[in-house]
Formats: sequence, C-alpha cells, structure tokens
Amino acid sequence: MSSAKAGNGATHAHGGNGAPSALAGPREWAALAVLVLPVVLISVDMTVLGFAVPALSTALSPSSGQLLWIIDIYGFVLAGLLITMGSLGDRIGRRRLLMVGSAAFGVASLLAAFSPNSETLILARALLGVAGASLMPSTLSLLRNIFLDPRQRLLAIAIWASGFSAGAALGPILGGWLLEHFFWGSVFLINLPVMALILILVPLLVRESRNPDSGRIDVPSVVLSMGAMLPAVFGIKKLATGGLDVLPVLSLVFGLTLGYLFVRRQRTLEDPLIDVDLFRSRVFSVAVVTNLMIVFSLVGSLFFLTQYLQLVLGVSPMRAGLVLVPGLILSVVASLVAARLARHLSLATVIGVSLIVTAAGFGTLVFTPADDLVRGVVLVAAAFVLISLGAGFAETLTNGAIMSAAPPERAGAASAISETAYEMGGALGVAVLGSVLTAFYRVHLTEVDGVPGAATDAARETLGGAANASAELGGSAGAALMDSAQLAFTNGMHLTSAIAVVIVLAAAAQAWFLLRGRGNPAVEPQEPAKAHQEDTELSETAK
Repeated sequence: MSSAKAGNGATHAHGGNGAPSALAGPREWAALAVLVLPVVLISVDMTVLGFAVPALSTALSPSSGQLLWIIDIYGFVLAGLLITMGSLGDRIGRRRLLMVGSAAFGVASLLAAFSPNSETLILARALLGVAGASLMPSTLSLLRNIFLDPRQRLLAIAIWASGFSAGAALGPILGGWLLEHFFWGSVFLINLPVMALILILVPLLVRESRNPDSGRIDVPSVVLSMGAMLPAVFGIKKLATGGLDVLPVLSLVFGLTLGYLFVRRQRTLEDPLIDVDLFRSRVFSVAVVTNLMIVFSLVGSLFFLTQYLQLVLGVSPMRAGLVLVPGLILSVVASLVAARLARHLSLATVIGVSLIVTAAGFGTLVFTPADDLVRGVVLVAAAFVLISLGAGFAETLTNGAIMSAAPPERAGAASAISETAYEMGGALGVAVLGSVLTAFYRVHLTEVDGVPGAATDAARETLGGAANASAELGGSAGAALMDSAQLAFTNGMHLTSAIAVVIVLAAAAQAWFLLRGRGNPAVEPQEPAKAHQEDTELSETAK
C-alpha cells in the first residue's frame, strides 16, 4: 500500500522517493493546537484525580481495593481498547473517532462527578476509559499524517507530548483550587468545557484521515485483546496485595494465554488489529518498552506523592499542587529541547542519560521524612524536577521513533501501540507500586496503645481512612494512631521509590545497549521494511 493512499484527506503528497513534497502550513499547525487539547484534558484528569484521593476517601469511604480500582480501572479499560480504537480509526476515520470519543468522554465525566458511591464512580471511570481510548490514538495518528517532514513531525510530537506535562502542571493548581472551594466531583466537571471546545474546533481545522484500503475489524481479535488485558492485570493486583494464591495465578496465566492467542491470530489475518511485524524493528520495540517503564514509575509516583504531601506533611491540596509544578513545567521545556538535541545526539545517548536523571529523582524520594515539613517539601520538589525532566526528554524521542518506524497507512495502529504502552504503564504503576505500598502500609501499621482494634482496622485500609479514624478518636490516642500511620506510609513510599529506581535503570540499560549505533530515526527515519530487514539480519547473525 502506498503512503500517498494512506494520507487520504491530507494536503501533502509524496514524491517517488517517499519524501514529502510540501511542508506543513498554518492550517496544519493550527490543527496541532486543537489536537493537543485532548492530551491536556486527559493529563489534567489523571493529576486532578490523584489530588482528589483524600477527598474521595472522606466522601465515599472506599475500601483500599475500591480506591485502587477508582484510580486504575480507567487506565486498564483504556489500555485494553487502545489497539481496537487505533485500528478502528484507521478504518472509519481518525477525526470521526475523535469526535465520537470526545462527546462520550463528556457524558461519562458527568456521571463520575455526581457518583453517589464508590461502585458508581468505578463504573463511570470505566466508561471514561472506553471514551478515552478513542482520543489518544486518534490525535497521534492524525499528527503522523499531517506532518510528513521528519523534523516537523518530531517538533509536532514534542509539542503534543508537552501537552501531558502542561496538563499535569495545570491539574494540581486547578484541582487544588476546586477541592478547596467545591465538592470533589468538580474535578470531573472541568472536562466539559474542554470537550465542547474540541467538538467545535476539530471539524473546522482538522481534515479527515483514514486508510482507504483497510478491511473490517476482526471481532475475535477485539475480544482476545480485552480478554488478555483484564485477567492479567487482575492477577497482578491480587498477587501484589494478597500474596501467592491460586485465583490470581490462574487469572494471570489465563490473561497471558489469551495474549499469546491474540498475537498468533494477528499473524494470520490479512487486516490485523496490530501489525506484529512492527516489533521486528528494534527501535520500535525498545521505544515502546521504554515508554511503558517511564510511565509505570511516573504515574505510580504521583499516586503516593499526593497522599504524602497532603496526609503526611499536612500540605493543602492547592499548595501540594504547587510543589509539583516546577517539575511539570520543566518537563514541558524538556520535551521541546529534546527535538533540538535529537539533531546532534543519538537516540541511545539521549534516552539513556534521561532515564538516569529520572532514576536519580526516585532515589531522592528514599530520603523523605515523616515528620519534617520543610525538608519533605524540598526533597519532593527536587525529586519531581529530576523525574519530570528525564521523562520529558525521553518520551518525546521514543514517541517520535515509534511513529517514524510505522508506515502512514498504519499510523493509527502504531500510535495505539504507543499509547497502549503509555496507559498500561500508568495503570500498572498504580496497581503494582500502589499495591506494594498498600501491602507494606498494612503490615507495618501495628497496634497502638489506647487505640481500639476497630479503629486500627479502619486505619489499615488507606491513609485517608487513618486520618478519619484519628479524627474520630481525638486526643493523644488519635494523634498516636496518625503518627504511626504516617510513618508506615512514608516507609512504604521509600520501598516503592527504590523499586522505581531499579525499573528506570533497567530501562536505561536496555535502551543504551540495544539502540547503540542506530543514530536517531526520530529525525532521519529508516524505511520500515529496511529496518525490519536489518533487525532480522542482526538476529540471524546473533544466532
């Protein structure tokens, strides 16, 4: 299939050598500004929800398991559907899918905002995941077909990626103000004006893009992809929180088996949901894995840092947001600077160094105190600057490499793989690191003299539950219970931060060793077929 056919609806044409014959103009850059809006929205939503955890714990009284599901079911459902939605966008039109998803996201936000209990909020978050799955691959795949010049595309992807950091920087400030002045559901209502803006501007500025030669969606593949995701994640969660047991092991094995069948089926289909051959490119594979590892650690850190700032150090939601803002702003700057560095440094060098900086940030969190406000705030701010700076540099180049490795007609599928890694990493970050922290917290929150057993049991559920139980007890017993809970949580945070250091350093090592000598395909991409052939030849040589 030719690249020209894939760019249906775009103003660019390809020459005989595959190079674009024209650069993007004013309309394309205006379209980029609109396509960044969904990215900012989803990033704001993720950050705001993290800050709303204490308020949610007080208003809805979720169990620790329910609280984790409220946080991560959005990411699980979204990750499970991203591949399907990316392939669907290639077929029915990426702009059309973006419009439908935006409208559905607004409706689901209303349901979440006015949820009367934890179960309804979990359902609303799942529906948000279904709608959100159509947003992310649509935006990135549209960029792939709007910006055909490699350097312009990398800059566009850098701006697109900076939308995540910009939204994350705005989220704490906006969310903190909302939580101090309105009810917790207001953090979902902020989605509505953004959705309205998208629905108005996208038809005016963004041209439709689709693959005109795509086949039908393979329904068994859709079922297998979802069937593989949910049991596997359930098994991981249960193993992390409850230890080794028959049910989670069987669930994990079942999910992995369905995942194997999914991949096997894709190899036999004429029009698969994902092009498995893309993973024959070493650059593509390493970039996807790197994205997953970065986001695994980053989102997991936000889950416990917001609780540490508010419930351990006693910082207000608004001020807690401001503590994280410097790091998030620097992440925006790093995304834009990365596009320039890519012209002079190899992909292996930039990603390797970036991840070492991120690991240093997590290492700093190991030294956070449970009883020193000033020192705790300074260490969190410094650590998050390092984490965000490294992640901002790395993610711009990994996303650029992923999109450059894919042919235009498979842009939706490639972007879906990229976003699946991103969302799966975020969901697993909360599930695994959050579950490890919860398990550590429960074990190390021991009986406190003068505190009834019922109050201790309630405190073991979540740190928010400990705050409620402490307030009800009052006096010295309540203060002692809260002190014990804060210490247990902080020590658990040290453990999860150390785990994150190991994960990020592993990502740095695999990126450095596997990408050496590959130059920077995000700026000067290889033809996908050639890249696949080279990697196959390297594999045969290694054998």
